[in-house]
Amino acid sequence: MIFGYARPFSQDIDMALQTKALEGKGCDKIYYEQTISPKDRPEFNHLLNSLNAGDQVIAYKFYSIADSTRHLIDLVQLLQQKHVHFISIIDQVDTSTEEGKVFFKLMKSVGNFQYDVLSESTKAGIDEAKRKGKNTGRPRKPDANVRRALDMYQSKKYSIAQITLETGISKTTLYRYLEDEG
Repeated sequence: MIFGYARPFSQDIDMALQTKALEGKGCDKIYYEQTISPKDRPEFNHLLNSLNAGDQVIAYKFYSIADSTRHLIDLVQLLQQKHVHFISIIDQVDTSTEEGKVFFKLMKSVGNFQYDVLSESTKAGIDEAKRKGKNTGRPRKPDANVRRALDMYQSKKYSIAQITLETGISKTTLYRYLEDEG
């Protein structure tokens, strides 16, 4: 079966361009997402759940179906595991062809490179900050609730559950402050 997927984006809010292109490719069923949100995509989930080996998924362009390079790579890998081919009309990529397979192999390498660069830059920045004596991570700000939680704990009149409920301070945070004081 040939499935189409359309999602609104700035140049095609009503999905008319996508619909025309997907119908021109002979889609048996087109899933229309009603939201631009990358998080809330029920039609995308329905599409993934309805796929069988040998099916095709067609999108107008990469951005119609994926929100990032990593998401696109992960999606194509998922489709490959299901033995489903992916076609992007505007980007002229078809994973059923040798060129399409090579393209996504290259994209996977670029995605891994992108991740490595970001990871190494982050680690280098943290190491540099530590060398300069700066604290990294979320700053600790003891407030009245932390002090109250510590006082309650040290009074030995309250259980941990009572302290966390009463002060809103998590058990982990309480123990961390207790370690710092000890």
